[in-house]
Amino acid sequence: MKSLETTLRSVRESGRKALVPYFMAGATPDWTRHVEAAVLGGADAIEIGIPFSDPMMDGVVIQEAGLRALERGTTFESICQELESLDSEIPLVAMTYYNIFLHYGLRRTAGRLRDVGVSGAIVPDLSLEESEEWRAACDNSDLATVFLIAPSTPPSRMRSVAALSQGFIYASARMAVTGAASDQGEGERVVAELRQMSDIPAYVGIGVSTPDQARTTAVFSDGVIVGSALVKIILDGASATDVETFLRSFRKALDSDFS
Repeated sequence: MKSLETTLRSVRESGRKALVPYFMAGATPDWTRHVEAAVLGGADAIEIGIPFSDPMMDGVVIQEAGLRALERGTTFESICQELESLDSEIPLVAMTYYNIFLHYGLRRTAGRLRDVGVSGAIVPDLSLEESEEWRAACDNSDLATVFLIAPSTPPSRMRSVAALSQGFIYASARMAVTGAASDQGEGERVVAELRQMSDIPAYVGIGVSTPDQARTTAVFSDGVIVGSALVKIILDGASATDVETFLRSFRKALDSDFS
């Protein structure tokens, strides 16, 4: 079992619901300070988005953040260099598209990520059938490969995903790109189906944008992923203190029913 999964299983065993915020690396000059603020705000793991020119899963807000990052000259290597000075005691999980890793070199990528404190990677456009080489590279670096399931994922496919995913499962609540939503979506059904075949931690994302939504979602899941709502306030000029306050409201909502 990869160290990421060991850590996240321990979070669940403690009775705590995981809070996993997403940040787009390089979107602002002080993005690493925002990440450190998330730790103070009660995050249990943090997703670090690596900007890509042709994202498939990202909605308008995260696309804008990625564009700003690229315009600032952000690269995979520049992100790694900034992560070297990051003060974080919780797991970091990279999220980006396969071409970036392929271009950099799979073993080189996995090793570089682990060297700068990243313990997992989410690669939305990497299918199970084409993931063997990447997973092999990750095995040499104790880097977990996190796969996604969606409302459209059939049970047979879900079983295969659950067997190969490490760290946690990213359970999409809806058939959509990332972004805020006013309803809960199909996350409960997706997690219930997953539970019939695996006990790997299941975190629900895509549409979790308010503390109330987070609390409701955590009733049936092991935690929540908060992306677009957080990235939006950063694009609007939020300081590190604002980020900490924003995430503390989610932490309070999760702890109110699950402490």
